[in-house]
Amino acid sequence: MSSLILHPTTTAQWYALVNEAQASCSITLQEDLESYLVFLLQRFINNPDIASSVLGLDFLKSYQPSSHHQQLKDVGDKCLLVAGLFPGRALKRRVKLSYFVKLGQTAYSTLSNYAVHQEELFNQLCYEFPKLLDVLLAMRESSLSTVDLLQTLELWQETGSQVAWKRLRQITPALPVSNFDKKLLN
Repeated sequence: MSSLILHPTTTAQWYALVNEAQASCSITLQEDLESYLVFLLQRFINNPDIASSVLGLDFLKSYQPSSHHQQLKDVGDKCLLVAGLFPGRALKRRVKLSYFVKLGQTAYSTLSNYAVHQEELFNQLCYEFPKLLDVLLAMRESSLSTVDLLQTLELWQETGSQVAWKRLRQITPALPVSNFDKKLLN
């Protein structure tokens, strides 16, 4: 059993948890993505309702003329949190985890076209979304235990989640075929 180490601030605590999760899933996030994730988690702790909205509707509302780009950022952030920390919520809503991944990636990608001085960050968030997801899943070691084996397979196939891959390998010695492998076989 690992010992509990307390840090002087909640931000330092989140930073330590993110680093531990990266180490446990063999992922190294770039410094700006790591910081973004830490501050997203910090923001979440102060706003626990962040993951309870209907994200598809929020995404559509962000395209209204009166909307702000903050709404797109919120959609991407909420999708990341739901898929990574609360996969059970997605399953209760009967929504694939990959839906949240794709919606979040689309929100960040769209935002990268509008966010002056931050377009590279949001572009990285879009493309590195599966890695960020894996770090969050690793933070919640048992998070995939709420997801059944077929959904874990689907998450790995559709997003490339390495945490999902490791869970599959722990459960069965069989090698699942990915969508990428299927394309090669045809």
